[in-house]
Amino acid sequence: MATVHHSACPLNCWDSCGFLVTVEDGKVTKVEGNPEHPITQGKICGRGRMLENRANSEDRLLYPLKKIEGRFQQISWEQALGEIAEKLAYYKDNFGTISVLHSHDYSNSGLLSNLDSRFFNLYGGVTELTGSICWGSGIEAQNWDFGDAYSHAPEDLENSKHVVIWGRNVARTNMHLFQNLQAVKKNGTKIYVIDPIYNATAKLANEYISIKPGFDGLLAAGIMKELLRMELQDVEFLANQTVGFEDLKTLLDSVTLEYISQVTEVPAEIITLLAGVYADRPVSTIMGLGMQRYENGGNTIRLLDALVAVSGNIGIAGGGANYANKQVGQSFDYQNMAMPEQKKASRTFTMMRQAEGILSAVDPEIKMGIVTCGNPLTQVPDTNRVRKAFESLETLVVIDQFMTDTAELADYVLPAATAFEVEDVYYSSMYHHYVNHGPKLVEPPGEAKPDAWIWEELATRLGFGDEFNFTREEFIGMGLAALTEKGISLDKIRVEKFAELPVDKIPWADRSFKTPSGKYEFTSSAVADGKIKLSLPTETKWTNSELAEKYPYTLLTIHPLRSNHSQHFHLFQPEPYVKVEIAESVAAEKGLKDQDYVRVWNDRGEVKGTVSIFKMAHPGTVNIDEGLSARFGGSVNQLTSSRESDNGLGSTLYDCLVNIEKVEKG
Repeated sequence: MATVHHSACPLNCWDSCGFLVTVEDGKVTKVEGNPEHPITQGKICGRGRMLENRANSEDRLLYPLKKIEGRFQQISWEQALGEIAEKLAYYKDNFGTISVLHSHDYSNSGLLSNLDSRFFNLYGGVTELTGSICWGSGIEAQNWDFGDAYSHAPEDLENSKHVVIWGRNVARTNMHLFQNLQAVKKNGTKIYVIDPIYNATAKLANEYISIKPGFDGLLAAGIMKELLRMELQDVEFLANQTVGFEDLKTLLDSVTLEYISQVTEVPAEIITLLAGVYADRPVSTIMGLGMQRYENGGNTIRLLDALVAVSGNIGIAGGGANYANKQVGQSFDYQNMAMPEQKKASRTFTMMRQAEGILSAVDPEIKMGIVTCGNPLTQVPDTNRVRKAFESLETLVVIDQFMTDTAELADYVLPAATAFEVEDVYYSSMYHHYVNHGPKLVEPPGEAKPDAWIWEELATRLGFGDEFNFTREEFIGMGLAALTEKGISLDKIRVEKFAELPVDKIPWADRSFKTPSGKYEFTSSAVADGKIKLSLPTETKWTNSELAEKYPYTLLTIHPLRSNHSQHFHLFQPEPYVKVEIAESVAAEKGLKDQDYVRVWNDRGEVKGTVSIFKMAHPGTVNIDEGLSARFGGSVNQLTSSRESDNGLGSTLYDCLVNIEKVEKG
């Protein structure tokens, strides 16, 4: 008999939806939205619905695998865990614990996905990854400006006169915000979209502004110049709640509006128009993640933050520099779970440059890698170098649900349970501030096991199993310790299905910032050189004319519509393929038409795919969605750079020039 249960989406996504899941004969048969959820209200996207297919796919990993003479063979859990533990002990004794790399990403937002940190800290500390391919430079930028990265609650949008969606296609990545925008627009709120691509969100806008990719910070600088020229700045806020404004003024005086219009390829009159919009408070600025994936990415977000500050839209209802909402994740007690005090040694590589780290590490070399919650061979920039790095390891262990490109390289592959096969709580630090409960609904197929079980078994073999001798319920309780004191316990969440976390719905309303000065900092005192700069992308005609002549087109690598990064593509019917979306200007210059087969290349690599011409996109723009594995044509990261952003904590995925030509298919 079919039964329906509440559940939650585990995907690391903006919306963090509430689910209703149908179970019949021990299998998940349907995933739908839960209409009781206060934010997602019964509507979910195709990525969420496809979790049913993930759980039931015949391609699921069901047994531990070991590569023997180049081929995977099924082995027992006892053998797999015993041999992996033996190797961990060997590398620890002979080379030190930091000879082991933990390559971790964020494919799952479950609280207990953090137990891997507990294991590696108790092991003694390993080489870990810092920063983020996804949003790292923007987070660091807001740390410098505000002291943290906080956003307004979803319902505050009702208070906005104007909403500026800057570099973010919420129709694709944040469907419930899109619905919220539709509602406030009906009530008179004006919506502006600034983006290189005329996307589904732009269709909703009162005004669409096309911009050259990577030049968003310069546009913000131009808007600020016009605000100051027209004396529309918030004088009281600037005088009493900020530091470093004179440095910003000096910076803005160093460029002309004509120069800004030229490099951003935005008409001067539009810049003036946007200055008037920002002065007509309250204005909510909703930022995307793509525009900080350039070498100037940190400064881009700092300039957007500065625009929000200069225009007086910080700490007011309907305002905000809305990029991330870290107060959501800060509600949980990671220290209780991770036990960082047990770490005896430490070494870090940035997530973007883990391949370079592996290949260049000495004293000790990286001997072993363990990959959790990620697929670096598809998702990390500069795929060819990543492959070389992971192939160089003596031992590679991958914990996953499917045979990914990274798992193909492994010596051991361990089958993991899906979200419907364990109990956990789920949340996202990007949009809303609710935590959702996900009960265990079905048993894992074959011999697949929860991650926590794998860590406990390895810990027992390595002599610190007592620190994993807790039930899943007890581990969740550790993470909820501070919330339990505020009346939000696991028992409560189990019954009520979700709970509102205690966050500031209008951040910085008290004008008390988390910076060293306690004020908004145009010039950050947290770092040696904290001044904002008018920096440009590295791969552009303005900074490298020789490279731009060879590779004249800007490549974007946006998130796919139906897959959360690389997680769902293998489930698509019909099978996916590399779609090369190009601006009309590119098509005209290269004589290309829809369905032509092309090669896209630069000095790092090449990708071949099928042309689709954008209905409207900024001249010179090319896009290939990220996440495709080698079997479907290869990752677009064969073209992207592993350079770090200006503040060292973000990727430069979009700072990428390419060329394109028609080729014969075959």
